[in-house]
Amino acid sequence: MSRKMVTSLVVGSTLVWIGALVTGFQVQARPAAPTAGMQMTAGQMKNHCTNMMEEKKKLAADVKSQDAELTELVAKMNGTPANNQMNQMAAVITRIVQQQVAMDQRKAKMEDEMMAHMMQHMQMGKDAMAQCPMMKDMDDKGSGEISQQP
Repeated sequence: MSRKMVTSLVVGSTLVWIGALVTGFQVQARPAAPTAGMQMTAGQMKNHCTNMMEEKKKLAADVKSQDAELTELVAKMNGTPANNQMNQMAAVITRIVQQQVAMDQRKAKMEDEMMAHMMQHMQMGKDAMAQCPMMKDMDDKGSGEISQQP
């Protein structure tokens, strides 16, 4: 194969890869569509709020679990003889990247769902959002957390 052909293949492959990434980001960045003209009852909305809060709690628990897993991997790496530490380090880095990619996708999906949820509240009337348990939870936590930041 000539050098020109190899260069063309590399450039072409890179452009295809970049195009796929850009397309993927555009698809992922679209907000979730609110329910098409369907309005929830107050009871349905309360259940939806509760489910969303449970998902947030599950996400937080999963983050803690992942942190514990990484702590174990690092401890194992540090306890490994020097000649094998590169393999252990590669395992730690690979796991961090896997977790990060999966968590980013999960958070993006959750943000879309949260936006759609808030839009549903807005469709229900001006007081509906104030009654959302998630909004109340954010207000309770938000006031204390902001003042603690340096």
